Amino acid sequence: MGIEDITGKAQEFLKDPRVTEALKSEQAEDVSDKILDGVADAAQKATGDKFTDQIKGARDAADKQVGNQ
Repeated sequence: MGIEDITGKAQEFLKDPRVTEALKSEQAEDVSDKILDGVADAAQKATGDKFTDQIKGARDAADKQVGNQ
């Protein structure tokens, strides 16, 4: 299975209405917030807090794609 096949299957999966609903749920919001906060904190530590605005912007952009807020 090539990368194109995997990408196609992932796109199909994400178009499924049940998946879309699950990604917009309160539970998905809670889980994604915890993960995104952890990743942002790790990035802050790794960069010595030199890219705070960029990291916050990336975290917020990702957060808008998952959950309900």
